[in-house]
Amino acid sequence: MFMDRQEGFDQINRLGSARTPFLFIISYDRTKIFAQPLEELDGDIFYKLEDWRNYPVKKREQDFTFSFLPIDLPTYKKSLERVLEQIRSGNTYLLNLTFATPIQTDLSLKEIFTYAQARFKLYFKGEFICFSPERFVQIEGNTIATYPMKGTIDADLPNAKAHILSNEKEMAEHVMIVDLMRNDLGIIGTDVKVERFRYVDRIKAGRKALLQVSSKICAKLPSNWHDQIGTLLEKITPAGSITGTPKKKTMEIIDTVENYERGFYTGIFGIYDGTNLRSAVMIRFIEAQNGKLLYKSGGGITIDSDAQSEYKELIDKIYLPF
Repeated sequence: MFMDRQEGFDQINRLGSARTPFLFIISYDRTKIFAQPLEELDGDIFYKLEDWRNYPVKKREQDFTFSFLPIDLPTYKKSLERVLEQIRSGNTYLLNLTFATPIQTDLSLKEIFTYAQARFKLYFKGEFICFSPERFVQIEGNTIATYPMKGTIDADLPNAKAHILSNEKEMAEHVMIVDLMRNDLGIIGTDVKVERFRYVDRIKAGRKALLQVSSKICAKLPSNWHDQIGTLLEKITPAGSITGTPKKKTMEIIDTVENYERGFYTGIFGIYDGTNLRSAVMIRFIEAQNGKLLYKSGGGITIDSDAQSEYKELIDKIYLPF
C-alpha cells in the first residue's frame, strides 16, 4: 500500500508526466508515500481540498462526547527546556514541538471526518484523519504558492488580533518560517516573492474560535513542472512550518526530544487534477493506534517561548471543529 521514499516520489513523477489526476500522501519523514490515480482510488479514502472533494456533505445531528488527557505541565516543561538548551547552543532557532494526546469520543474517525468543518480534510482507511487549516503548496499555471501558518491565539481574548500581530515572539517565529519557505521555494523556482505577510484567518475550534497568522509566498516554476512533481515535493518537504529552522538540524533535534513517532502527522497530502495541484499540511490530526485514538498537536518554540503559554497552545489545538 505504501511506497518507500524513492519509489513513492518516482510514482508521483510518472503520474504527473502522464497528466493523470491522483491523490498523494507523504509522511513527515517521507519514508511512507501513497500515490494513487483518482479513478482507481480505494473506496475507504476520502478527501477535501477546498471545493475538491469525493464525499457528500453531511451535517452532524447527534450530540457527542469528547475528552482528552494531555501530558502535565511539568512534563511539558522538561521537553521545552531541552529545546531551549538547543536554541541557546545555536543548533536551532525555531523548533515545532509536538505531543500525542489520548482522546475519547463516541464518534468514529469516519464520523469526525465527515462532520469536521475545515478547508482541508483527509480520511485514510480508518487509520487516521486530519482536518487541517493549513495549505502547503498550490500550483496554478506555472506559479507555485505556499502559505506557512505560524501564530495562534484564542479569538475571544480582548484585542486578540492586535495582540497576536504585535507579539514579538510570534513575529520572530513567523519571520523565521517565511524566510525558510522563501529559501525552499528558491530551490525549485525563480522570482520568489512574499505576496502577503502576516494576514489573519479565523478558525473554528470546537466551541471556541482561534485566530491563525499566515503569509503567502510565490515563485515561478519551469513549464515542465508536471513531469517532476515528485522531485519538487521531495526538495521542499517536510513543511518548514512544522519542523523549524535550520530544517535539517532541527529535524534531528525533534527526533531526540519528541517521545513518539509523528508518522503521517505533519506530513502532507494533496491532489493533482491533471492541470493544477493543491496540498495541505496534515495538522489537526487523529490517529487510531492499538484500539485507542491519539490526537497529535504542538507549536513553535523560540528563545522567547513561555512554558505556560506554549502548553496552552498545545491544548487549544485539541478539538473537534463542529
